[in-house]
Formats: sequence, structure tokens, C-alpha cells
Amino acid sequence: MDPIYVTGHRNPDTDSIVAAMAYAALRNALGDREYEAACLGHVSDETQIVLDRFGFQPPKLITSMYTQVRDLDFDVPPVLSAAVTEDRAWSVLQQQKGISSVPVANEDGTLYGMLSREDVASYNMALVTAGVLEEVPLFNVLSVLEGKILNDAGEETDTVAGEVTIALPQSREHLLFDRKDTIVLCGHQPDMIRRALDLNVNCLVLCQAELPEELRELPTETCIISTPFDAYRAARLIFQSTPIGRICRTKDLVCFHLDDRVDDVREQVLQHRDSCYPILDENDRVAGVLTRYHLLRPRRKRVVLVDHNEASQSVPGLEEAEILEIIDHHRLADIQTSNPIYVRNEPVGSTNTIIASMFQDRGLMPSEKMAGMMAAAILSDTVMFKSPTCTLRDRRTAQRMARIANVSLEELGRDIFSASLESRTARELLFTDYKEFHIAGHALGVGQVTCMDSPRMLERKAEFLELMRAAAKEKGLSMILLMLTDVLLEGTQLLYIGDDDTIFQAFGVPPKDNAVFLPHVMSRKKQVIPMLSALWG
Repeated sequence: MDPIYVTGHRNPDTDSIVAAMAYAALRNALGDREYEAACLGHVSDETQIVLDRFGFQPPKLITSMYTQVRDLDFDVPPVLSAAVTEDRAWSVLQQQKGISSVPVANEDGTLYGMLSREDVASYNMALVTAGVLEEVPLFNVLSVLEGKILNDAGEETDTVAGEVTIALPQSREHLLFDRKDTIVLCGHQPDMIRRALDLNVNCLVLCQAELPEELRELPTETCIISTPFDAYRAARLIFQSTPIGRICRTKDLVCFHLDDRVDDVREQVLQHRDSCYPILDENDRVAGVLTRYHLLRPRRKRVVLVDHNEASQSVPGLEEAEILEIIDHHRLADIQTSNPIYVRNEPVGSTNTIIASMFQDRGLMPSEKMAGMMAAAILSDTVMFKSPTCTLRDRRTAQRMARIANVSLEELGRDIFSASLESRTARELLFTDYKEFHIAGHALGVGQVTCMDSPRMLERKAEFLELMRAAAKEKGLSMILLMLTDVLLEGTQLLYIGDDDTIFQAFGVPPKDNAVFLPHVMSRKKQVIPMLSALWG
């Protein structure tokens, strides 16, 4: 079963990461084992502290939800070695009724070529017409003829080659074989056997016949083998001992990888007329084969969104995925779905408060360690209950989770917000918890750093502003804000690139030198974005 990814927003914060992990744990505990937590970006230092504190690994990092080759129901036929005989390969092709070609691989599993029924037919026609077997391993010949070696010279032989001849009666002298580089097929014909041994032909195949006793001791360099098949059938089978590495197509192969986007694959397929295309994994090993039929109805990836419901904040390629559920505490935005889905959106300070209620609704208690993480996530998103988004329900839920985990909320809060920020680059600080918004024709980005010493952070003001100017130009944004939210001061030092009047009109505080202190402003969602939305209409 393909996984159902539970993912928060880009540049995930602690609430986003923990919400994905908690909801996946809830669904899996109820028997839906395919749910898997995922994240869309780097795990912040704060979040890593929480994960380490309760003994969890970060969720799987995913970079897109585009439909890929791995999402197709492609065929997985046997992958043959280049040394396999044409006879065995043909049997495989006959068993794979819906597949026109099978992959041929090197010893390390990488692609060597593709073998089709047309390749086999063309080779057989050319080879039978010529009547000459190019040098092939003796083991191959023994395999297709179900043969046995009858003499010492045969034990010393490794390869067989030559013109294939069925021995005729001795009276037809002009049709007799007379060269050493010959493969002679005969039945119980002592004269023909003696002639072949005298000439030291490359190989003598006894068809449904035994080697006469008087000829066993004759000195010869000829490899003698026996076969249960008659001469006519043996003459056809021996040509099928050729290794398929000589027959299969190895040039101008069009290959696809498991991570290739289906849209790109369609474009390539339209430009070629191959009936079958090899699929390779990340190590270039053969993973299967693809036909045009497989492109008709690809399986879409399935995803549950937590802590966001805005396309610009979600995973790239979301429009190609199937959204199953949305669990969030932000404003409703622009995500559209093709089918009705379950949506739970509540005005609380943390997504984990909602998910804790979902545990309760289903009569399930989160584990001690998971409860501890959920308590930490609520503390983080409500800024230790000082954010205006915080509700009484957030407080009570955090207290309940802390009791289950047997931890102190005060101690947990100190651990979370005392994470060292000084060692991090300006780019890391700006983009770790960063979101972009599109409001009434205005495009803006808002980053937020929660700290306990904002004056110390303001010493890097020039560095932040230079980076923000470059980012605004690169991303085509009309404004970029950086919120340095101070837990102790209970306010935000706001740095901005954009129009001074906009900041003054939105927050009622005159800015100076691209900075302004906003007392009691702790929430991007409830105190910054709404003010700009109201200003811009």
C-alpha cells in the first residue's frame, strides 16, 4: 500500500512537525497503517531540541507531490543477464504475454539493453539463413540441446563455433562436410562420425545416438556431445544458444527513472515509437518497464495537510496529489479539492490542541513521549501562552499532555526558547519559520524568530535587512517582514523591507530605519497578517 503522507507547511515550525507525527501516530494506532509523517524543510534547532528530549527522529523529508514514475502500475518482468541463452529468453517472453520487451542487465543490475520478440525473430532469420554459429559458450549449447559431453576433448572445450551441418549419406560426396570449422550433427552413422573425428571438426553432435565403442578411443580434438533431439530439431535449437547480449538492442535506449515526473515522461514518449521503456532506480538498476498504457491512469500521491491550508505554503506539486484531510487553525485560503474531504479548522493557538481532541474523540490516549512533544508544540506555537491566539483550551490541553508525559511546562518552555540563535546565519533565521502570503494583489513574506533577547538579535539588523532586500528582489515580493518576537518583553521587534506608510497605517506605530517595536504583538497569524489584510482591503 502506498503511504499517505501527513505534512505540515514549508519551513516547518515545531507545531507543524509534531502535528504531522501525532496525527500519523493516531491513525496508525487505529489500524490505518499506511499513514506516514513527513516534513517539507529543514528541522529547526527548537524542534530538534523537542525531538531529542522525547527520543524521536525527524519525519521523512519530501520535496514534491508531483506524480512520478514510481506512482505508476508499471510492469516488473524478469531481468535477464546478457549471458542468458536466446532459448531461455524466448521462454520468458512467451510467459510475459502483456510485455513486448524484457530488460537485459549487467552483473551489477544496471541496464545493458532491451530484448524484444522482434529482436529474436530478426536474429533467427539472419542466422539460420547464414547457417553459421558464431562463437558461443559450450554451456549454452549443452543447455539448449540438453546435451552431455562424451569425451576428454569436450571437457577441455569452452566455446563452440562453425558452420552447422547435418551429415548426409557418404554416397553424396559433394555435400559432405570437409572443413575443420564445422559443427556436425548426425545420428547412428559410424562412417560420418569417423570422418568428423578424422577432420577434427569443432564439434560433433550425436542426435539420438550413442558413440560406437570402436570410435571412443580415437585420438581427436573434436568436442563430442549427445542430445536426445533429432538432427532437424537440434539444428534449429543450436542457434538459440547465442547469448542475448549479442541480440538485444543496446543503443539509443530511452530510459526513465522512478523519480521522473509523469508529465515529463509523457512528452518523451510522444517523441518516440518504442513500445516498452526501461525504468531505473536511483542507482540506475533496472526496476521495471513502462508502456504507453501505464500513463493513462497514474495513481496520485495521497496527503493530509496539517497546520496549513494555503497552496503557497504547501508541498510543490500539491495540485497533482489527492488531498484527503485538512487539520488546521489558520484562516481558510485557496486550496481546492476534486472531491469532498474531511476538514477540521478551529480557532485555537496550536494544531496539536486540535489533534489532542481527536485522540480523545477516538478514545485513545497518546503515548507518554508523544504527549510530551504535543505539550512542547503547544507551548511553542502559543509562545508560552502569551500569544493572542492562545485559548483556555490550549492551556488545558498542554497541561493534560504534560501530566501524561510527567514533565513541567515551565521547564519545557525554558528548554524550547533558550535554543541558541547566535550561531545561526541570517538566512537560517529569516527562512526557518517563513511564510509567503498573497493579499489583494500584494505579495509579501513574513519570517518569525522567537527569542528571549531581541536586543541582542537587533545587533545583526544590517545583515538581516541586506538579506531581506535581496530576497524581495529575487522572489518578486512587495514587502518582507522579520518578526523578532521576544517572550520576555512580550512584544515583537519588526524589521521590514517595503513602504514606511504601510507599516505606520497597519500598526499605528511610526517606524524608523526599517524597524519598529510592536508591544504585545506575538502572533503572525492573528496580529500581523490581519492588520495588513484590513489595510489592503
